[in-house]
Amino acid sequence: MKKVYLILTAALLTTFGLSAQKTVLLCKKLIDGTGKVIDNPAIIIEGKKIIGIVKKSEVPKEATIIDLGEYTVLPGFIDAHVHTNYNSDDYQVAHIRQSSAAKTLTALKQLQDLLAEGWTTVRIAGDADVEYGSMEIKKAINKGLFVGPHIHGAAHYLSVTGGGGDINFMSHEQKIIPDGLIVNGPEEVRKAVRDEIKFGSDWIKILVTGAFMTVGDNPQNVHFSPEELKMAVEEAARREVPVMAHAHATEGIKQAVKAGVRSIEHGSYMDEEAIDLMIQHGTYLIPTLTIDLYFKEKIADSKALSKAIELAKDSRAELYAMLRLGIKKGLKIGLGTDYIGWTPNFSAREFGEYVSLGMTPMQAIQAGTKVNAELLQKDKEIGTIEIGKLADIIAVKGDPLKDITELQKVKFVMINGTIVKNQK
Repeated sequence: MKKVYLILTAALLTTFGLSAQKTVLLCKKLIDGTGKVIDNPAIIIEGKKIIGIVKKSEVPKEATIIDLGEYTVLPGFIDAHVHTNYNSDDYQVAHIRQSSAAKTLTALKQLQDLLAEGWTTVRIAGDADVEYGSMEIKKAINKGLFVGPHIHGAAHYLSVTGGGGDINFMSHEQKIIPDGLIVNGPEEVRKAVRDEIKFGSDWIKILVTGAFMTVGDNPQNVHFSPEELKMAVEEAARREVPVMAHAHATEGIKQAVKAGVRSIEHGSYMDEEAIDLMIQHGTYLIPTLTIDLYFKEKIADSKALSKAIELAKDSRAELYAMLRLGIKKGLKIGLGTDYIGWTPNFSAREFGEYVSLGMTPMQAIQAGTKVNAELLQKDKEIGTIEIGKLADIIAVKGDPLKDITELQKVKFVMINGTIVKNQK
């Protein structure tokens, strides 16, 4: 009853234009996402937003105090590459075995689990669903029907016939609906882009090259022609929608960057020229390293993903060498895990991988907060703890600048000024 009363009270305050109750978070240390560390701050929240960061002695008397003691506070994490409809290693046929409704319900639970581990924003990178379940979840959360992270992204990936979004292991007599949108030629690309935007996607995902996780295609092949890539980017731009390009092959990365995509996903076989081209064009790279750890540590014996597991082993050393070079050169690297349904706190392993590559702990944290907010073009709302931003705030017990693994043990989560987790 107390929870219902608080919700009704907040609604009445909003309806009649009255000031919302101020909440103040106290903690030992604030890593604000901009690069600053503030000791013993008081973060003042009103409604959904941060309205002040002051000394503890300056806390408003009428405010509700939440004292997090020795905890370290950070901006909510942003995962720029997730597949929340995936719940099986054999995902290429899971969408045939399960209805879109069933997958959507599972995805909602997985999104809420991710939120509880500090992931307050996610970008869907195509979601193994013939319908638009992830976009319906986004609409429902935005309406307040469910609590969940902020969702951006693409409901489907665009693929050529026989590409990574197609089903390439059935006989030609079987009329199976693939989970990707199969497009061939610029006009089919144009139509698919328009459909995606019509039904809620605020990003376009295009499989420029073959994939690791699908049967019957080669990730070192370039699948889309320059004309098709140009159409995808230009048609999306008409509606102010950016494009993310799944690209493993070096030539595919270069073609996608030249076409004007906003981000390269994976980049497994990139070379120094590709890195320089991304820097020149301001293109973001989302390397998705956690999924390789998942393959190696959790599902090494998966038959359905045997291709992906072997390719990841073969490409890892080369990719890590190029990432080290990219970090030194100043390549814009955001954080994306390629989440496919694992235990949510496993996702924070990505931060540790970035540190192992040469990022400082602060840089790694910013990759999953500030940099990703800029990638999403939402940096006026999220990504840092500053006045005027949404109160998307998490806390850990220790100091992640000394031990990055602390980010795998989130104790407190707030989104839009509402607490969804508070463990002592």
